[in-house]
Formats: sequence, structure tokens, C-alpha cells
Amino acid sequence: MNVLKMAGACLLVFLFSVSAFSQNIGIFQGHGDIGSNVKPGSTTFIPATGQYIISGAGHNIWDDHDEFQYLWKKMSGDFILYCRAEFVGGWVDYHRKIGWMVRKTLDGNSPHVNAVVHGDGLTSLQFRRSKGAATEEHRLPLSKANILQLERKGNLFIMRAAIYGQLFTTDTLSSLDLGDEVYVGLFVGSHNAEMLETGVFSNVNITIPYNGEANQSTPMTLGSRLEILDIASGERRVIYTTPYSIQAPNWTRDGASLIFNDAKGVIERFDLASGTAAAVNTGSVIKNNNDHVLSFDGTMLGLSNYEKDRGGSVIYTVPVGGGTPKLITPKGPSYLHGWSPDGKDLVFCGDRNGEFDIYKIPASGGSEVRLTETKGLDDGPEYTPDGKYIYFNSVRSGSMQIWRMRPDGSGQEQITNDEYNNWFAHISPDGQSFVYLSFLKEETPAGIHPPYKHVYIRMLPIDGKAKPKVIAYLYGGQGSINTPSWSPDGRHIAFISNTN
Repeated sequence: MNVLKMAGACLLVFLFSVSAFSQNIGIFQGHGDIGSNVKPGSTTFIPATGQYIISGAGHNIWDDHDEFQYLWKKMSGDFILYCRAEFVGGWVDYHRKIGWMVRKTLDGNSPHVNAVVHGDGLTSLQFRRSKGAATEEHRLPLSKANILQLERKGNLFIMRAAIYGQLFTTDTLSSLDLGDEVYVGLFVGSHNAEMLETGVFSNVNITIPYNGEANQSTPMTLGSRLEILDIASGERRVIYTTPYSIQAPNWTRDGASLIFNDAKGVIERFDLASGTAAAVNTGSVIKNNNDHVLSFDGTMLGLSNYEKDRGGSVIYTVPVGGGTPKLITPKGPSYLHGWSPDGKDLVFCGDRNGEFDIYKIPASGGSEVRLTETKGLDDGPEYTPDGKYIYFNSVRSGSMQIWRMRPDGSGQEQITNDEYNNWFAHISPDGQSFVYLSFLKEETPAGIHPPYKHVYIRMLPIDGKAKPKVIAYLYGGQGSINTPSWSPDGRHIAFISNTN
């Protein structure tokens, strides 16, 4: 969606003043002008798009006091604030400002911290340590960021900023004590007491993170947001939320539904038209994990179900509408990730004698064939739509990277090669590109993919011979995009982000 066109259509809004501080707007509690005798600004929420249109005036957000329009809510504890922020209209002042802000009070001289982009593109972390003190600044080495994230961990604040499509640039501020309960929100200031400036904020979300450091064995207890991302524009839409864990959405071939598992092992089908979810009948197979895959023709669903007496996860197939499952791999652990385009074979990650490798097995059952033999974890195998390659991720080079091979296991070659730990390549329906999940090396060791981390979803041409593009910045990881989740028309992907 063109945010400038949408913003232009929404500029005929009501003006609000400090008296509007009690009004609920979207996920926020109130809004109004910070400072004294500030030219009235305004805020409008557009439910259909999830966008916030904010107009603000004021002389500045600097020195010992501030003037601007603020959309806020009260919060305690730790949080992660994320949005895509853009100005509307032509350039007016170098120092007009747009971004996230955390304040101790709504007074103009309150201590605060903000993640801000200026009119000239300057991107910085600004802060006032005490009431009426001079504002300080950390300038980031990038210009004209439109992706802004501000995280609090106790008295530590972390700013992450990017131009959409690029990786985050990060800066930190330690020992800033704003108290436990703070005001958290979006802001626009014009740096001109007589002039209103307008910003559009999209993909706005507030995340309450996991309390602690998550690892591979961390129980998945946080709530979930089922999101759809438009590949062309980067616009995200939350279509379903739960207070418990749901994982790994598969898009059905008719484009009408998404299939995912919940934390109890139940497979659910979410109807996009009605916005409701219902359990899929999988008989006695009721401990399903997030490794489930649809056949290319959309008629069958492959499941990975935990069974202690078989060694862990084992693979079943069942009609997509539900029915009696058929056991395919009697030996575990076996984690399903791919179905051949002709429907004849399944590929999975299997642990045999303490080594995880890629295996192939007939979809009707039979003998399994080992495709990789290199020491170290190989995981996430998935066929290209033409059946010529199987993409997978492997730690054999020292970090987790995307590889590919022929269906018989020959011609294994590395596709990605960077400092991130890259998992689960999912090929677009036209076979021209793939998306994958990237963990940060400073947060996650190479051989694991835990939940509740800062991760990227990135996209590359099918041969990997280009610079990856970030298409989503999220808090998630395990369960976010373990399985194929492209829409049949190739215009969208579905994924899970998490919050408490």
C-alpha cells in the first residue's frame, strides 16, 4: 500500500489537544501535545490498515524541554517497540522529527529516550537523563532510516534502525532510570512552532519479550501473532492473535486457509475469510510439532508427531481435510520438511546414531535413503517447484547457512555465506526466489534455533547471487517460519511473531 496516498486521504482529521489524553486509539491509550501553548496537533488511527497518522508542531525536542504531538500508552517492565515511520509531504525543516519515545512523565521537561529520524535523514538515539537537563544524542551511522525499534531491558535501552530491506544498525544507552512505569509512544515534532508536520506509522507493534534468555529447550509459552506480509511493499497485517503458542503456518493451495500447530500438538486450520480456527482431525496423532508440510497438489498433509516409544518425532501423512493418518517413518527422531513436486517422496531431517542428516523416503512408506553425510547438523530440506533441487541448511561450514543439492544428494553447494545463522529456505511458487530465517550470531549459536530472539526474514534469488533483502524484522525464531508458508500466488508469506 502506498503510505503517502493513504496519508493524504486521511489528513482531514479532527484536531486534538492535551484534553484528548484519555482517548483510546488503536493499541494506545491517549494522545496530545507535549509542552505549553503548542499549536494543536492530531492523531488518527486507521483500523483497516493498522496505520497511525500523526501531525505535530512545536519548537523542538531538544535542550531542556520539548514540544510535539505524542501518541502514548502506559507500560511497565521490559518491551520492544517497532514500526515503519515516514514523513508526509516535502522537506520543511532539517530537524523535524519522527519516531518512538519513552518518557517518565508527560511534562515538557521530563526525562526520556527516543529513537528518532530527522527531516534531513539524521537517525539518532536521543535522551534526557533528568528533569530539565540538556538533551544528549548518539548519532547512528546511517541516514533516512524508516524502520525504527526501541527496546528496554531494565535501565538499558537498545535502538535498532534500518532503511527497509537492509540490516539493523544498533546503538545502546545504559543506566537510564525512568522508573518502572513509563509512557511509551509515537511522536512527531515540526521544529517550527507555527508549522504542523505529519508522519505515517505502519506495522506498529509492541512486544513484551520472554523473561530470561531463551534457548533450544525453552518452553514456548508466549502468545502468538499470525501475520501476513506483502512481499512487494513490506506491509504486515496481524490477522490472528492467541495468548498461547501457535507455530509454523502452511498456506493451503486454494489460498483460503492457513494450517498451523498449537503448543499442545493440535493441528488447526485458520479460515482467512471468517478469521476463525478449527482443529483438523488427525486421529490419534495429537502431539504434532511445527514440522508439517502440504503436498504440492494440496491434497495431503504431512505431520511430525512425538512418540516416545519410537524415539521421538515420527512422520505421518493424512488427507488435508483430516482423516486417519498413515505412519511413514517408524523410527525417530524424524522431522518432515519437504514433499517432492510429483508427490512421490518426502524429505526430512533424521537423527540416526547421533548424527542429524537429510533423508528421503517414499510418501507411501518404505526404505529411507540418506542424502547428506557430512558431520554436523543438516536440516530443513525443501524441494524447488521444478524438482531439480533440494534446499537445506547446514552447519558444516562453521555457521548455519543455506545449501542445495540434487534430489539424489549429489552436487551439494553452499548458497548463503554471511555472519548470520540462516535456517529454513522456503522456495517461492514460481521457483525464482526463496525466503529464510536469520538469527544473530551474538544471540544464537550456530546449531540451534530457539524461540524468542530478534530475527530477520530475508529473501534471495534462487541461486543466491545477489544481496539478501530483509523483508521482515521480528521477535520470534523457533516456530515462526519452520515450514513452507508462501501464498499460492507468490505475493505473500505468513509467519508467527511472539509477545507475552
